[in-house]
Amino acid sequence: MDSSHCFASGKSSSVLPKLTFKNVDNTFWGEKINNNGFFKRVASDLNSNKFGNRKLKHGVVYAVATSKNPNEAMIVKPSMFEKRKADPKNVAAIILGGGNGAQLFPLTKRAATPAVPVGGCYRLIDIPMSNCINSCINKIFVLTQFNSASLNRHLARTYFGNGINFGGGFVEVLAATQTPGEAGKKWFQGTADAVRKFLWVFEDAKNRNIENILILSGDHLYRMNYMDFVQSHVDSNADVTLSCAPVSESRASNFGLVKIDRGGRVTQFSEKPTGIDLKSMKTDTTMLGLSHEEATDSPYIASMGVYCFKTEALLDLLTQRQMNNKTVSFMGQGYIFRDYWEDIGTIKTFYEANLALVEERPKFEFYDPDTPFYTSPRFLPPTKTEKCRMVDSIISHGCFLRECSVQRSIIGERSRLDYGVELQDTLMLGADYYQTESEIASLLAEGKVPIGIGKDTKIRKCIIDKNAKIGKNVIIMNKGDVQEADRPEEGFYIRSGITVVVEKATIQDGTVI
Repeated sequence: MDSSHCFASGKSSSVLPKLTFKNVDNTFWGEKINNNGFFKRVASDLNSNKFGNRKLKHGVVYAVATSKNPNEAMIVKPSMFEKRKADPKNVAAIILGGGNGAQLFPLTKRAATPAVPVGGCYRLIDIPMSNCINSCINKIFVLTQFNSASLNRHLARTYFGNGINFGGGFVEVLAATQTPGEAGKKWFQGTADAVRKFLWVFEDAKNRNIENILILSGDHLYRMNYMDFVQSHVDSNADVTLSCAPVSESRASNFGLVKIDRGGRVTQFSEKPTGIDLKSMKTDTTMLGLSHEEATDSPYIASMGVYCFKTEALLDLLTQRQMNNKTVSFMGQGYIFRDYWEDIGTIKTFYEANLALVEERPKFEFYDPDTPFYTSPRFLPPTKTEKCRMVDSIISHGCFLRECSVQRSIIGERSRLDYGVELQDTLMLGADYYQTESEIASLLAEGKVPIGIGKDTKIRKCIIDKNAKIGKNVIIMNKGDVQEADRPEEGFYIRSGITVVVEKATIQDGTVI
């Protein structure tokens, strides 16, 4: 075969031209090295219709060998150059419904951690759910166990219908349950055990095409395209990929920490280390693209609790460990997440992350038309204010505010603030229902306290849980700067210096905290 050769990257419908080798010692595939004629001619041909309608794939290198006989041609398409694209149809997500919520107590006294309100009108579960929807992942499982009634109710109201289209997908709640046998009498013993108890789900016919499984936490605040994460997992061919973020030394012991090499492979993992073990996990985070100053501030790499497993690897890992009761080795890869992320699993971080939303230029915000966060439609009227002073605050739907002052605070839906109320650095989680004006007047006439905040009450640095009743002339300021206190009989706790008024608590008129 008298051959001429051409190599090109396909961009449009075309057939590659025949170029004859000339002056081989001084040429690059038939053209002089310092001459762009070859590339210009290929580009021109690729952008024209003169060569018919044969299509070339974007980003794939084709080798074409031809002869002077137009009937003789051989095309070699080396598959190694074609990048395999992750398909969201082959991805399932498992969202963990949380443990007993001890670190967020008393907010988790009656609710699972993912059901705790955030940002005025959302629930924590809305974060991973919305990230899945915005990433086109429509096969979602939610594992629940502790105080799951309000979480199940929110999921049903928000994601089962209401205009959210899951196509051929689903949202399925997998509640903790007991099964026959001695081992089956135990509830979930942790994250891995919760997933292991439902391995049979992935043997179901509708789930057999799932190639990768995301495991997500229900108590984090972040916006993430999970398919970028899955694509990185597919590209690395790892058994498991961990999403990671640099953290400071003061916070490092709150997380599982990892060390990764310059290729991104996880070389070491330590779960919430302290002391010498913590120091041993320090790493040079400049290799993540941080400046020397940023790397000095954040010398540790934390696992975000966001994982992507090959389905086969996850099932093998859990079944082998259950059978052999030993650690199974597998290849782990790190994925560096470079946007805002906050684990809000404690009262302090929950409080700070919420108040950070009211800043003029917050690091995270719910307002994004391209990647919205979904929540339950409440069909509430707009908030009504009367001669109020509001500074750097978020006011949710259906509130009534009368001649009050609200500074650097978040007011949840259906909240009622009476005349003379002063709120500062406070999260008010709102109410589940309204009391009518006549009901409020009747309660006040009887010396009782209605839902909301009464006249001339002053509150600083406080979290007010749902349906709380705070009377008139109350002062909640923690002037003694008490860091920890339990006063359940009086309707409040103090955690990290933050006063928490518990759900449905009644704080009588004139109380001083």
